[in-house]
Amino acid sequence: MSTAAIPGAPLPVRTPGSRARGRHRRPERPEIPAGSPALVLAVPATAGPESRSVVEELLSIVRSEQNGVQTAAGYLPGDTVEGESAGTAGDERTVAELLAHAAEAGLPAPVVVPLLPGPHGFLADLHALAAEYGAHVTDVLGPHPLLAEAVHVRLSEAGLARADRARLFAIATAADGVVLTTVGGQEAADAAGITGMLLAARLAVPVVPAALDVPGSVAAAVAHLKEMGAQNPALAPLVIGPEADSELLATAAEETGCPSAAPLGAYPTVGQLIASTYLAVLPAADPEAHAEESAVEEGGGRHAAQ
Repeated sequence: MSTAAIPGAPLPVRTPGSRARGRHRRPERPEIPAGSPALVLAVPATAGPESRSVVEELLSIVRSEQNGVQTAAGYLPGDTVEGESAGTAGDERTVAELLAHAAEAGLPAPVVVPLLPGPHGFLADLHALAAEYGAHVTDVLGPHPLLAEAVHVRLSEAGLARADRARLFAIATAADGVVLTTVGGQEAADAAGITGMLLAARLAVPVVPAALDVPGSVAAAVAHLKEMGAQNPALAPLVIGPEADSELLATAAEETGCPSAAPLGAYPTVGQLIASTYLAVLPAADPEAHAEESAVEEGGGRHAAQ
C-alpha cells in the first residue's frame, strides 16, 4: 500500500519519522532536505496483480529505508485489469498522470526512478515524458553488486547454487555455469555482463549474459557454456519482474532444458537501490541547519528531563 495520503490524491503526503533523542540515539539515515521532490517509481508495465504486488513491497522497503520520503508508483497507460473496477485501481496512476498532478499542484517535479536493472526500450519514452514536465529521470538500477547478490540468493533458493562460498556442503543440482538472462535487447545483455562478472566471482562458475527478447540469444549462451565444459547450466533472470513477459522466462527454460531461478522481484536490496538512487540526485542537506536542529532537540530533551 502507499503511504498515508489525502483521499483521492495521487501523490502521498510526507509522513516524517520521529528522531530518537539523547546522546545514545542510533545513527540516522541521510536527511531528506525540506521541500524535496517526491519519488515516482516508473514501472514498465500496466497495473495488474503481479506488477502491483512487487511494486507495493518495493515501495514499502524504500519507505523503511528512508522515513519521510514521498513515494508513488507510475505505470504504463492501459485498461483496467479484468475483474477490477475503476475504483479498485483508483490509487494507481500512470507516470504522466503523476507528473501532471505535481505540476498542477505547484509541487517540485518528482524524481523518476525507472524500475529496471539495465537498458530497456521503455526509457526513451520515459525521458521524453519527463522532459515535458522538467522532471529528472535517474539512471537504471544496474549494474550493481547488490543486484549480483539478489541473483545469487534467487539461485540458492532454487537449489542451483550454494548460499555462500564459505559453506562446504555440496548441492547435487548446483549449476556449473549460469546464463544471466535479461530483457531490453542486446544492449541490455551487454550491460548485464558487468553484473555477470560480479556474480561469477560470488559463484566461482562462468556466467554468460543473454537477452530473453533476442531470438536465439539464450540458446547460444547455453551452447557456449557447454563448449566451456559446463554440464549443468542454469538460467538466472536479471529481471525484477514487471519489465519482462513471464512467458519469455518460461519459454527460455523450456527450449534450453535448463532449470531457472525466479526473477528478483521485491528482494530487499532492490528496494535499497531504489532509495539510494533517489537520494543520490537530491541536493545535500545543509549541515549547519541540521546541526542547529539537533542542538535544539538535544536542549529540548534536557529541559524535559529537568
